Amino acid sequence: MEPALIGTRLASAAIGPLLKKLLAGDAPGAGLTGQDRPVRLASLLSFRGEKRTLTEKDVRRLAATLVARTCEGPGERPFPADETEAVTDALAAHLLALGDLDMDDVQAVHLGHEALARRLRAAAPAPDGLSADSVHYLEATTARACRHILEFFTSRPSFIARTLVEQTRGQAALAAKLDVVAVANPGHLAEDAAFEHRYLAHLARKHGHLTIHGVDLRDAAEEWPLDVAYLSLEAAGTPSDPGGPGSEPDPAARDRQEHVSLRADLALAAHDRILLRGQAGSGKTTLVQWLTVSACGTPTADGMDHLHGRVPFVLPLRTLTRHGERLPEAERFLSAADCPLTPPDGWADRVLAAGRGLVLVDGIDEIPEAERGRARDWLRGLLAAYGTGNRWLVTSRPTAVRDDWLARDGFTELTLSPMSPTEVATFVRRWHRAAGPAAAPYEQQLLDSLRTTEHVAQLATNPLMCGLICALHHDRRGYLPRGRKPLYDAALSLLLARRDRERGVGAPYGVDLDEAPQIQLVQRLAYWLTLNDRFVMDRAHARALVTEALPAMGLTDLTPDQVFTHLLHRSGLLREPTADTVDFVHRTFQDYLAAKALVDHWDIGVLVRHATDDRWEDVIRMAVGHARPREAAEILRELLSAADVSDDRRTRLRLTLLAATALGHATEVSQDVREEITQRTEEIIPPRDPDEARELAAAGRLVLDLLPGPEGLDDGTAEMVVIAASHIPVDAAIPYLTRFADHPSLDVRAQLVWAWKRFDTRPYAEEVIARLDPTELRYIVADDAQADELLCLGLAPRRLEIGEGVGDDRVAALLGRCDLTTLVVARGAGQAFPAALGRQQNLEELSLLWMAVTPWKLADLPPAPLRQLYASHAPDDDLAGLARFPDLRHLSLWGTWHRHEEYWRALSLLSRLESLVLAPHAVTLCPEDVVLPSVTSLHLQKVPPTVPLTRVFPRLRRVVGPRSLPLAGAENLPPHIHVV
Repeated sequence: MEPALIGTRLASAAIGPLLKKLLAGDAPGAGLTGQDRPVRLASLLSFRGEKRTLTEKDVRRLAATLVARTCEGPGERPFPADETEAVTDALAAHLLALGDLDMDDVQAVHLGHEALARRLRAAAPAPDGLSADSVHYLEATTARACRHILEFFTSRPSFIARTLVEQTRGQAALAAKLDVVAVANPGHLAEDAAFEHRYLAHLARKHGHLTIHGVDLRDAAEEWPLDVAYLSLEAAGTPSDPGGPGSEPDPAARDRQEHVSLRADLALAAHDRILLRGQAGSGKTTLVQWLTVSACGTPTADGMDHLHGRVPFVLPLRTLTRHGERLPEAERFLSAADCPLTPPDGWADRVLAAGRGLVLVDGIDEIPEAERGRARDWLRGLLAAYGTGNRWLVTSRPTAVRDDWLARDGFTELTLSPMSPTEVATFVRRWHRAAGPAAAPYEQQLLDSLRTTEHVAQLATNPLMCGLICALHHDRRGYLPRGRKPLYDAALSLLLARRDRERGVGAPYGVDLDEAPQIQLVQRLAYWLTLNDRFVMDRAHARALVTEALPAMGLTDLTPDQVFTHLLHRSGLLREPTADTVDFVHRTFQDYLAAKALVDHWDIGVLVRHATDDRWEDVIRMAVGHARPREAAEILRELLSAADVSDDRRTRLRLTLLAATALGHATEVSQDVREEITQRTEEIIPPRDPDEARELAAAGRLVLDLLPGPEGLDDGTAEMVVIAASHIPVDAAIPYLTRFADHPSLDVRAQLVWAWKRFDTRPYAEEVIARLDPTELRYIVADDAQADELLCLGLAPRRLEIGEGVGDDRVAALLGRCDLTTLVVARGAGQAFPAALGRQQNLEELSLLWMAVTPWKLADLPPAPLRQLYASHAPDDDLAGLARFPDLRHLSLWGTWHRHEEYWRALSLLSRLESLVLAPHAVTLCPEDVVLPSVTSLHLQKVPPTVPLTRVFPRLRRVVGPRSLPLAGAENLPPHIHVV
């Protein structure tokens, strides 16, 4: 008989009350009051001591009852009938051996039930002449009895006190030993700890504030505390790799066609290595600051527990390579990044070797393209030395490096999403709160403009542009310029001329310059930096450029030092990242000014030669905006000519779209050029894959007029055009997307649901969400506003995904309205387990994605016919509760490693289980007597070298490994197992 069946019969026979007779009650004098002397096992047994309630004869009768009840019922006996008496005697001897063990209750629980059972078998006389079946039965029953006995120990009130005493003693002993080690080895342990304390405090001070671009009001601070200013943005990427929290192979993920989304600051909780892409001003560097400060905090910020105990290394590539020097090895991280602190020798190596590092490499796009291969080799060298345990984040503009640039190194690629209307509204409110009372009257007026004025909403897609819009809207008493170039012109006027004058700031450096000469001077710096593929320059060289320009500008009455110092401290455009370097406060300002200088010099050849360089895309667009009509036409024609001579389709697509997007910046351009660009754009429509669709969307509003309608499109093409349109977040896109609402393709309708967050909640809900064919469709509700709209529309989907932005009351309302077959629910810090989930009795697929601080129990789940269950952390109750769901086919249950025995025993009861998602080390913890014959598919990050998978999973036919990476250890698998 299998151990699982023996256990089932013992459980059904109420083994608990029988075995409880072995134990004495919590009576006075029994040593159970939490005193600090050990509570010996002998004092807990009812057949030992002066006042016995059981005799050894009674223990034998109890053993006989257990044996008899195990053999009851239909089916085979676990051992030969003629060995019943011998088995009973042996089991009684094992139970009586409890009184001979020299240990206390805390030690027994620490051993675990299987080790305790082995101790009992060793202490009791060896059974003689028993068959193999009888010995097998005896071992399984003794282990089951020990499980219940230890459960009794842990449920006694005195056990908690004893455990705390033992833990305190153990911690004190460990601390004393560490102190001895620290005294004996003062060179590292104490010195490293003291330095880390100083280093983390330094990082928290350095990165703990955020410059608020455009906050130029009299009563406003120039910097914002980061914990107030930080706005958590979404990052989108391909579906997560199996093998980690949040990376479950959710079969319903096909409903989220193109991408899955997650909070950017939580991405490192699910992935060790991330390449994060984002446009200029999208918040990449701010995210690096937030991760750094979160890791430095004690305790860490809400939701950032995954960074607790990690040591950040902030490595801005523009700083590391400003003089063309080699990228630093670990020991030079701090000095290369201009950290003034000197670490102990070997400190960085020790931190990274221990897997405690948080390596933040900011700005792959900010080094020349020719140097990026060298940067990747440098990064790979670091990974080879310190790849285990550390967390790695690399940031870049979207087109700076090709897709899968770091894929073979285990990096997950994510892209920061443009700010949704809800995020823009949040930013606007925070900006006005930081700007002080003078800004308050303009807050609602700007929020209304963002909802009703298309050109304003088009510009407000990232934190930088939102900040400028807020500042200019206030400064101009509610008026905003139309278009990007006028917006920047107005911003420069505000920063260079009007700010100091209207604040009443005189000439603190003895310089009073008009706006035009200041623009000419900073243009020179931007021009030099851009032509030389740099974003940082030596202070001495910057001063030399200013010195050279002054005579030609007729400013000989001012000294170069005066002018340079004025620009540095009063222009609002320049800053000193270190004592001997200068750069622009944001790269977008450098691009804008360099574009103006290039047009002034009419360096059209330079522009065209760099047209395929991602670092020049914004420069070229802005150059068209600066140019006069004939100049703009010439630039655009040259871009089309470069596309014509290219043999690479992606390059032709890129140049054509660059011309199309640049056209939108032109003040005026001839009709023939406009028509030619429109015709060329039509030739690349419809897009052929999601990447082309997103590139096409970058051309903006004009693409909507070129995209075909649903009539005559196959399902794949319809999906691509919907992806393109849904990435153009303007009101005009909603009527176009509405035409696809009743499309028969699930992929098309799933993309329409995913795109809801990109548009104003109510109009999109009324025009698109309300018209969707709900067949097999999973609806995604990301926040309270979307939940309210879904409820208001009276929709009751059968498949639903609820994000952590939805409050507890709305979750209850949604679950009360819907009769679900599929549910994904995410909960964040401070949010409760949704009690209304218990009423969903038709659930077949359930995903519980929440932080470990959110308690939950299997007993809280409804008695539903679950076929798929995915949970980001383990339940608080007995894992045997999985047996309530005998139809389970697919399971991912993270956080069970510390309960591995219980976990594997629970899995053995699921006779229909086909697919498992496992942590890398989980299989190595599987007991030798557990076999899961129904499992045919596993999701693993690597194949364990020490445990043959086919022993645990004899019918295994498929192993799914990490996305875009070879499965480590796959060579150890038998040839009949397919690796995906």
